[in-house]
Amino acid sequence: MRMHRMTSTTARHLRRGVLQAAVDAGAACTSIDIDAFFRSDGETDIEWVPRRTAALRTCAVCPVRAACEELALRSGEGAPGADEIVRGGLTGPELAAARDAQAVRLAVAVDADRDTEGSQLDALMTARHALAIASTERVRDGKRVPAAVVQQEQNAKVRTLNLLITQARTARRAQAGWAVAA
Repeated sequence: MRMHRMTSTTARHLRRGVLQAAVDAGAACTSIDIDAFFRSDGETDIEWVPRRTAALRTCAVCPVRAACEELALRSGEGAPGADEIVRGGLTGPELAAARDAQAVRLAVAVDADRDTEGSQLDALMTARHALAIASTERVRDGKRVPAAVVQQEQNAKVRTLNLLITQARTARRAQAGWAVAA
């Protein structure tokens, strides 16, 4: 089975949940003790440097390295003067430098991660699609319900979802500063 490699451009445009799912499903480090990627309290450079090098080698061949790096940047991991972590193929100071260099983009990404209205809109649209393609053949209490009755009920639910979607879109557009929500 060939695993798809996630590019850094793709990772930058995905939301936090999708990034985390990609890392959970395809990270090269899943078979390694996660502690190998973190410096222990009081650990000397002589002990840490070989473990850090091994962790960086693991990250170098990881198909979801870009997603892992993006999650680390969005979470604010790594510090300029603290070599205590390896994440997404970068050390703590490298993560801090990348975060500083990409501060504006990361602020937008973190805001998008917090966009609960957008998530609600996505959920409503998914529910509407699932309902619209659902079968109209149903059985209730062991008796077959006529398709026309089920279709009427289904249409009413779709209309309700359409109304909620319109309201959510209008609210988001108004919040974004549109004078007249289209």
